[in-house]
Amino acid sequence: MGAFVGWQSSELWAVGPLAIGGLLALALYLHTQRALQGLTFTAWLLTLAAVALAYPRPFLTWGDFDLKRLIVPVIQLVMFGMGTSVSAGDFLRALKMPKAVVIGMALQYTVMPLTGVALAFVFGFSPEVAAGMILLGSCPGGVASNVMTFLARGNVPLSVTMTACSTLMAPLVTPALMELLAGRLVPIAFMEMMISIIKMIVLPIVAGLIANRLLREHRVVIDRVLPTVAMAGICSVNAIITANSRDKLLTIGLLLVVASILHNFIGYALGYAGARLSRLSVTDSRTVAIEVGMQNGGMAAGLAIEVLRSSSAALAPTIFGTVMNASGAALASWWRGKPVPGVLYEQQSAPKAIPTANAQAQL
Repeated sequence: MGAFVGWQSSELWAVGPLAIGGLLALALYLHTQRALQGLTFTAWLLTLAAVALAYPRPFLTWGDFDLKRLIVPVIQLVMFGMGTSVSAGDFLRALKMPKAVVIGMALQYTVMPLTGVALAFVFGFSPEVAAGMILLGSCPGGVASNVMTFLARGNVPLSVTMTACSTLMAPLVTPALMELLAGRLVPIAFMEMMISIIKMIVLPIVAGLIANRLLREHRVVIDRVLPTVAMAGICSVNAIITANSRDKLLTIGLLLVVASILHNFIGYALGYAGARLSRLSVTDSRTVAIEVGMQNGGMAAGLAIEVLRSSSAALAPTIFGTVMNASGAALASWWRGKPVPGVLYEQQSAPKAIPTANAQAQL
């Protein structure tokens, strides 16, 4: 908090190095603690964001090259990594559990967008920032939810299936929700957004699915290389967005953090409550709660830059991604310590998304 106040009072020369050094030390410490390694990626995100706040120039341009042009390619790379970690069976599994998937999709695309609208109104954000919060809520679930579900001893196949299905629905549902809920705030180009989602999300996933089949013998190499590349890329994207929105962030940053925490936890709470009211089991309800509460922040940030052409609109997705990574790990740990009565837990296999989980924490 002291660092934030210092930044707001333009005392970056004094506070910046202290905050950066502290966050860097925290990231290195978490990396050495096996029980806390799930928070390492969050610490690195915060470290790079602190650097971008204190010293934004290196994250704006290199010569004549605008670094914002790197955002979409990096997201495509991460979504390609998601494609290599799933299979066609993950998309077809919806036929085996239609009730849970339909309920999950309904909650996913109602709770989060409407909560985004409500919070944007309550906090009185500017039109671009408000549109970014609604855009975040209108995006599909994030891949990190599959890992958190596994850690929480939830229904991993249901989580993977919900992520896959909500992602496939995004090219139509996300632009439609934005036109309906945010059309009065900023201009929404439906077709442009739909095509961008297909290029940014769907095509890379399809390419990853193909690569998964063709490069099975090299899976160990893929699982080792892609997470590191994707983690570095997402940290860089986060820093680029932070640098480009620095002045706005220093003005409303604390409010956005509070709004993001509320958005995240309301998603968990209403996702769980809605699933239980629909008579899903406790295990499936926990899974739906995690899936609803964790959004594809990377996709939202990419659409904010490429379609809405606004760094301010990318702020909410950027902050939300960091918040949900920490809260998801905490919620998964808490639920893991509270087994569902009457359920006999078997040793289940980790979802294929786990090798790239930390790298995809914002997605």
